[in-house]
Amino acid sequence: MPVLQRFFIALLKPIILGLIVAAILLVFIPEFRQGSGLSINWLQKKDNPPERLSYFDAISRSAPAVVYIYGVSIDNPNPNSIFRGRTTERTNLGSGVIMNEDGYLMTCYHVIKDTDTIFIRLQDSRTLEAQIVGFDVETDLAVLKVDAKDLHVMPQVPKTGLRVGDVVMAIGNPLDLGQTITQGIVSRISRNNLANYFDFIQTDAVLHPGNSGGALVDSNGYLVGITNANFKTRGPSGRGLTTVDGINFAVPYELAKKVMEEIIVSGTVVRGQLGFVGNPLREGKGMVVTAVTRGGPADNAGLKTNDILLAINGFEIEENDTGQALNIVSQTAPGTLLTLRIERNQELMTLTVVVGSSASS
Repeated sequence: MPVLQRFFIALLKPIILGLIVAAILLVFIPEFRQGSGLSINWLQKKDNPPERLSYFDAISRSAPAVVYIYGVSIDNPNPNSIFRGRTTERTNLGSGVIMNEDGYLMTCYHVIKDTDTIFIRLQDSRTLEAQIVGFDVETDLAVLKVDAKDLHVMPQVPKTGLRVGDVVMAIGNPLDLGQTITQGIVSRISRNNLANYFDFIQTDAVLHPGNSGGALVDSNGYLVGITNANFKTRGPSGRGLTTVDGINFAVPYELAKKVMEEIIVSGTVVRGQLGFVGNPLREGKGMVVTAVTRGGPADNAGLKTNDILLAINGFEIEENDTGQALNIVSQTAPGTLLTLRIERNQELMTLTVVVGSSASS
């Protein structure tokens, strides 16, 4: 190869390499393309704040479906009192959840109990009058109906799969302060002996008067329960009730949805019942029958006081869990035959009973 040719090749190599390096720098360092030069800060780590943990998206999906409820009632004093002829207006404060586009809402029964007129206020500032469709005393739930369009419906899934430790948020109108969000975890979802036919969700998400009937949602904004009440205990003197911090309750979504659908269809909730009460045994599985309603299904089947109920339709009653028996019966359709395995005077017996009906409306 001629000397001159080798010279040009040797000269072109660093030029080509320089062009390649320059192109790479222009691609990856925008400051060079803008003509601002290379700042000394380029070599220093940028102080970007870490991305914060937030439930903003979940709340944005669910909060617009939670409404304020004002139940207005007119109290007439004793006609024999000096204030006869005067009336006073009383307002119940609570929250509610828009469950579907047809205008059906859920709230707590105690929020609308004994009210003459019910008003709800939506998050878009509309105020509407609501009608009572029906209620269920056992679960303390009520269904309301409003005539309105463009309602924001609460996000729902058929099965919540809720677990102890899951993050939940309570949405409601506590103390009429306006919509407020409190956050906590699921503390308990198993039998807590506070209700006969179901298990409350226990949470440490704070509830105050006005939260009742509002929404308990998960970290994705899906409804998992209808907030109900906080736990109260009597004071040291035995007088008055004191709220216990961190123990609050909600009705599970699956049960609330079932109650709502039954009320919409028939105006009432029908449960099976046998007409007896009992207490758990002090030791071992089963429950001792303490009273039997005369003429009721259990009485007609031959169940007697002091019998020990061991199983219903093959399902053994667990230790210290009388609620399990009531739950099995309540979810059985009236007219169904059930078998009761009992112990009487240390002798095992099997009784067949026809489930009766217990309606709440």
